Amino acid sequence: MKIHILTIGDELLIGQVIDTNSARMAQFLLEIGAQVTGKTTVGDNLDDMLDALDSATRKADAVLITGGLGPTKDDITKKALAKFYGTGFVFHQDTLERLNRILEKLNRPMTDALRDQCFVPLNATVLTNKMGSAPGMWFEENGKVVVSMPGVPFEMEYLMQYEVLPRLQRRFNNLPTAHRTLLTAGEGESMIAEYLKDFEDSLPGYVKLAYLPAIGRVRLRLTVSDADEGFVKKTLEEKFREMEGLLPPELIVGYDEDTLESAIGETLRKHGLTLSTAESCTGGYLAHLITSVSGSSDYFLGSIVSYANEVKMKQLGVGEDTLKNHGAVSEETVREMVAGAIRLLKTDIAIATSGIAGPTGGTPEKPVGTIWLAVGNKDRIETKKLQLGKDRLRNIQYTAIQGLNLLRLFLRAD
Repeated sequence: MKIHILTIGDELLIGQVIDTNSARMAQFLLEIGAQVTGKTTVGDNLDDMLDALDSATRKADAVLITGGLGPTKDDITKKALAKFYGTGFVFHQDTLERLNRILEKLNRPMTDALRDQCFVPLNATVLTNKMGSAPGMWFEENGKVVVSMPGVPFEMEYLMQYEVLPRLQRRFNNLPTAHRTLLTAGEGESMIAEYLKDFEDSLPGYVKLAYLPAIGRVRLRLTVSDADEGFVKKTLEEKFREMEGLLPPELIVGYDEDTLESAIGETLRKHGLTLSTAESCTGGYLAHLITSVSGSSDYFLGSIVSYANEVKMKQLGVGEDTLKNHGAVSEETVREMVAGAIRLLKTDIAIATSGIAGPTGGTPEKPVGTIWLAVGNKDRIETKKLQLGKDRLRNIQYTAIQGLNLLRLFLRAD
């Protein structure tokens, strides 16, 4: 099944809003073995929408649209679909009744704009949207499927999960498909590909390997599709273990839904260890990543954001002579920050960061992007120096990920 994704909205074209919908839809479609062959974004212009629909339906088995179903005048997706199919509109009474129930609970009146959302093209099958006011719509003509969903992400996700994906599976009868992912950290995509070059070259057509890089990490996704579901499961497990065995063990973080921060959390919990952070250049971002994991309070006790030297000295006990002789961005300083965090917050382990995130603040001796990391306990401290670029946000994010990976390796060594 070939799918084309079409996103609607001027705000997407001008970059005012980032299009996360198409990425999320593609992830959903991967789960059922569908192939996304293209993606188009058009503004709130009727002719552009019609051109995009015509082109997409020629190339794909199904076109999934998000956006343009709201109650304002620039929401013209329904008008475009009616014109595309050469049909009029019909009032959908069930949608009106659903909206009335919602408004009654909220003690809000029905408006003309909301009532207009109950009109749908004559040939549409209405998809009930329990998360919002605008219904989804399913169209079939000449063997092609077109689906229209709201642009609000959580509304789109609801419709994809409970309406669109089940219908697509029944309609196109896809081959059984399964996939697994392996998360790595410590090497870039090109080096990972080098480890797996011969393996990838030997894969049969029904097995696909995808590289999904992120800042400081690479996730590998292995997918198997075949008519025999038992063969799919068996082959996936065999090939996955073969792939895993070709990588240095220290690069492997976790599997499937694991993240770097969740994998570290499991290790800390398993060994009954507690963690704190002492952050300068990352400004709390490291603690944010750690606490993004549900249940992180089991092992994460707190963080000191010691941005100023005064805080480094008063809160963490960094020596005045250390700062004077070596500077805030130094191996000596992050070592003392780790020791101070362990002492102050009474944790088993601490991570420290200090650096020049940029784009200003560098010197010839310590240019922008100079970062020092440290991870340690009361007996041992490991440090690492990074030399990054001038993008402030990327430097902060990369430093935090590297700090977590340094912690992972520290725990692994113990």
